[in-house]
Amino acid sequence: MAYERAACELSSSSSSTSMQTVVVTEKTSLAPPSVTDEARGSLTGRIALNSPSMNPQKASKRSEWDGRLYLSESLHNRAYHREPYPHPPSADFLLVKPNNDISPLPSPNLLSLPPSSARSYFQRINESQTYWLCLYFCFNLGLTLYNKGVLVHFPFPYTLTAVHALFGSLGSTALARAGFFVPAQPTKPQWMVVIAFSALYAINIVVSNVSLQLVTVPFHQVVRAVTPVFTIMLSSLLLGTTSSRARIISLIPVVVGVGFATYGDYYYTKWGFFLTLLGAVLAALKTILTNVLQSRPSSSEASSPLAKSFNLRSGFPALPQLNALAFLHLLSPLALIQCLIFAQVSGELSRVRHYAATEMSTGKLFAIAFNGCIAFGLNVVSFSANKRVGPLSMTVAANVKQVLTILLAVLIFNLTITNTNVVGIILTLLGGAWYARVEFTEKRTKQMRRLRAI
Repeated sequence: MAYERAACELSSSSSSTSMQTVVVTEKTSLAPPSVTDEARGSLTGRIALNSPSMNPQKASKRSEWDGRLYLSESLHNRAYHREPYPHPPSADFLLVKPNNDISPLPSPNLLSLPPSSARSYFQRINESQTYWLCLYFCFNLGLTLYNKGVLVHFPFPYTLTAVHALFGSLGSTALARAGFFVPAQPTKPQWMVVIAFSALYAINIVVSNVSLQLVTVPFHQVVRAVTPVFTIMLSSLLLGTTSSRARIISLIPVVVGVGFATYGDYYYTKWGFFLTLLGAVLAALKTILTNVLQSRPSSSEASSPLAKSFNLRSGFPALPQLNALAFLHLLSPLALIQCLIFAQVSGELSRVRHYAATEMSTGKLFAIAFNGCIAFGLNVVSFSANKRVGPLSMTVAANVKQVLTILLAVLIFNLTITNTNVVGIILTLLGGAWYARVEFTEKRTKQMRRLRAI
């Protein structure tokens, strides 16, 4: 072939002080006869561009400085050059010499990452529903009992609510800066709605703390269990929504149980009973308005005359879709300001200043701060647990929490309850569990219908 002859001429006529480069486009057979197939496999994949007539011994002597080039059997296109100068001894380590005895280096990932057992352990904990349920259960139970204990020694419900709002604001701001959620940017009309809703949010917490100061923990828990009753009533009046017969029937044990549980309880006052009942109404109203503000209007709603006159869904601008932490980040600073205003108007702040000057100690200050941390932790854990567990398990955990709250309150605060009260408590808790089951079943049925329609 022509390019083979040209390569041979260039190889034979070149001087020792020059460099030539020849591009070979096909596999050539100009390898020296002294290089066998087995030896060629151990070389660096090159063939010598020497003349076939050259003596193999001379070619081997010149190989020390000639830089012989070999062609890999797996490549068809490659540029070859001759190096007229020998490599210096100090640069010999740059030459690639195959060595089958060298073991491969370990993977960098295995050196930099922690042991797989530790990673899998923490991952299993984070994804465990039991872990988050237990955490939610402990925070919920601990906050209820802790609030009662703090209010016994620190009888300032407005200030305690302000402490909860303060820690909610600080904690949510820290989580937002850490990148756990994106803070919302409402418009001016939406800000007006947020301010109004924050007032309801603050009043609900204040009324709950004030009533908890005036009544026993079992009485408080049992009366708050009738919140679904007020939710159904207010939804029907304000939104025109109708509830199923199964849901209404499930509330009968709740109402009867509250009657038995409060019968003969001499630990509460009429004012305490009224505030506890008002707290249940406010909790139901807050739940309804939360749903209204975070959902779009539906043409099938507002069927009753009263609902059409209120027209809540078209009267309030819908807020952007927010998770619990983003919503808490909006409400907490406003609730803090409003609670401080309530405390100032009621004269509680002056009493707090007198208490701080005469009775406040480092231990009490730490207890109040720890109470605020638990309140914020409950919000975070509730959000995380609800995302991983689901509404039914959360409701069951809340009912179990009510039972243990009542039992522990009887033991801690030395309360006495009659057999009638015990029957009422059991009926209320069973009715609440029944209602939660019916509500979950209805929601799942609606979701299945929507999926089938799509």
